[in-house]
Amino acid sequence: MQSIQKFSYCLWALGFQVQAEDTDTLNSKLHEIAVTATRSGLPQNELATAATVYTREDIDRLQVKTVPELFSGTLGLDITQNGGFGQTSSVFLRGTNSDHLLVFIDGIKYGSASLGTAAYELLPIDQIERVEIIRGPQSSLYGSEAIGGVIQIFTRKGKQSDKPSVTADFGGGTYNTARGSASVSGKWLDNWYAFGISHFNTQGFNARQPISGPFGFSQPDPDGYFNTALNARIGHRFTNQAEVEATFIHSEGETEFDGTFQNKINFVNQVAGITAQGDFSKDWHSVLRLGQSLDQIDSFAPDGSFSSRFNTTRWNVSWVNQHALSSRHQLVWGSDYRLDEIDSSLTFAETSRYDVGIFTEVHSRLLDNHFINASLRWDENEAVGDFVTGNFGWRFNSSLGISPFASFGNAFNAPSFNNLYFPDFGNPNLSPEQSTSFEVGLAGDHWLQWEIRAYHTNIDNLITPVVDPVTFNFSAQNIGESRIDGLEFDLKKQWQGWTGHLSLSVLDPKNRQTNRLLPRRSEQLLAFDLSKSLGDWDLGTHIIAQGRRFDDPGNQTRVSGFVTVDLRAAYRLNKNWQLSGKLANLLDKDYQTVATYNSAGRNFFISIHYNN
Repeated sequence: MQSIQKFSYCLWALGFQVQAEDTDTLNSKLHEIAVTATRSGLPQNELATAATVYTREDIDRLQVKTVPELFSGTLGLDITQNGGFGQTSSVFLRGTNSDHLLVFIDGIKYGSASLGTAAYELLPIDQIERVEIIRGPQSSLYGSEAIGGVIQIFTRKGKQSDKPSVTADFGGGTYNTARGSASVSGKWLDNWYAFGISHFNTQGFNARQPISGPFGFSQPDPDGYFNTALNARIGHRFTNQAEVEATFIHSEGETEFDGTFQNKINFVNQVAGITAQGDFSKDWHSVLRLGQSLDQIDSFAPDGSFSSRFNTTRWNVSWVNQHALSSRHQLVWGSDYRLDEIDSSLTFAETSRYDVGIFTEVHSRLLDNHFINASLRWDENEAVGDFVTGNFGWRFNSSLGISPFASFGNAFNAPSFNNLYFPDFGNPNLSPEQSTSFEVGLAGDHWLQWEIRAYHTNIDNLITPVVDPVTFNFSAQNIGESRIDGLEFDLKKQWQGWTGHLSLSVLDPKNRQTNRLLPRRSEQLLAFDLSKSLGDWDLGTHIIAQGRRFDDPGNQTRVSGFVTVDLRAAYRLNKNWQLSGKLANLLDKDYQTVATYNSAGRNFFISIHYNN
């Protein structure tokens, strides 16, 4: 057990794809290593933490073209999008705000320091190997922003074999959409490498309906998007088994949208890091990582003139140590340092801030089938001061195949640069948002795999825009309080070549002061995926049903619920070539996730894949 834990931890440190050997069985998912949930790599069935994992095989099987499309229908995750490809996407994890979610790429913090959110719509999915979504508070491991949870994205690594492995993917479909990608990977002596490139281009459709009023507009034209990306991984293993690896992902392009003052952006997103790891002793493994992420946005007015620039840089340094105290107990401790910097065409009162954190974590196995996970962290944030967070989880795997579990944790979110310092809006006296969360549940593995979770979250000091009744200027203030109650149901089954997965989220996200629903959260989300292999054919369908939501805090603007049905098929021409096709929104449902913003109608995409 000790050696397995140490091995999985090494894999986390290097951002490797980690999964059980038999990926064709649902049972392997139970024992899959959840690296983000603990920063040390433990099987999911030893944790109380809720986790969803997408592998490269899942991404290819579902035939998704974007990260928002992959996230759509994910248990506990509600995603809204202001139009089609490349348009702004927001993720509400378990009903928390979109900036209550911490996102990493290969262990490096990703996202805009000015907005405090991540641009999921700009991430090139062809360069992604694996995604881990951890639901519930994680500030005790990662610090600020992790009130709702953590998403970690691992870039493509490819196969590590002496013979180079080559992949290629080309396709096209509705809205003049085209996509292409290629990669090569392998190893040479004690070195490994992976390189990839991709391009996505679409004419798109009209992102938004006409808006009336003094700031209204009507721009009934297609809103296009293109994204060119590349990624690289190179690593070396020394004779003493110490390893070093460098990772790099870069994407840039253009997004058109509908707006009064701006209707186009040029963007650059980049994440680079280097990781070194090794053993100080047989029971002490250490990992050091240095990284940088860039988020650069130039906006343009409808007449083509320059409008604004927001460039943010995030520096990350982390040191994580794992001690195997015994075969039943392990201790993890470490420290993180982060520096956010902003460069803008606007004048901010402050242009940088740091956060330093120290954390420790204990994993214990008691009486062979009881598992305890406890973590504690102290952060010093330059803008809001000190904060202490903790988390405790317990799980019992009984001989009857039923596993009860429970957890408790608190978390915080330091205000973004915009909330603190944006000209004529920011408030440098803001306090951090704070939360407490409880969770209980049951899981089982009988005729099918099932899991039920119930959670309760309170969030205080919510940051809300407030208008001055005299000057009519908006400013950020700590006035909000929310209560979020939720239930999650997850069912999985394999039977005679059929694979079925049903998930259901029921949410009650309320403003505690007004007793109204928090805006843009759907109260119900059901997703069902069914697939079947027939010789050289793989067939599947994906169904999503979402309940109504309100687009404003006063619950006056209602956005209706909807049901979408997707069909997909793949045919293996031979061992190297495969032809795939997907028909999305089969029923041609006219729906919205944000009021006045259009979604794609019935559309198709066909592609051909090569893999040696």
